[in-house]
Amino acid sequence: MTRHRWFFTGLAIATLALGACNSSTSSAPKVEAITIEVQDSGLKVLTLSEKAADRLGVETAQVSGTGTNLTIPYAAIVYDAKGATWTYVASQPLVYMREQVTVETIEGDVAHISAGPATGTLVVTTGAAELYGAEIGVGGGH
Repeated sequence: MTRHRWFFTGLAIATLALGACNSSTSSAPKVEAITIEVQDSGLKVLTLSEKAADRLGVETAQVSGTGTNLTIPYAAIVYDAKGATWTYVASQPLVYMREQVTVETIEGDVAHISAGPATGTLVVTTGAAELYGAEIGVGGGH
């Protein structure tokens, strides 16, 4: 009789444990923080949720200068695996796309560029590396 009681006690504990695996917190639908849309150019448009932008601490600054004498914060520069230079532009709130830039010189925390986004365009200065990682599929599996 004692052996049966331990069996049923163990069965009850296992049932409770399995039931906890199906709780509402684990079966809630996963909310995507970043959606990625591929453009005809092959580049991707990243749309962040407000929560994702807050978590990344995304900050932007405007491109300054005129013609081929433009400046952006050096923090806005992202290097790809081949050494090409890029920046993320904000086409609208929470929507970002990578754009290639030609860096002429770097002075302190300012990059002088001869090609890239137009004057006044918002570029990502904080969170750019994380956007690049999301775009190319590095990490973030949790």
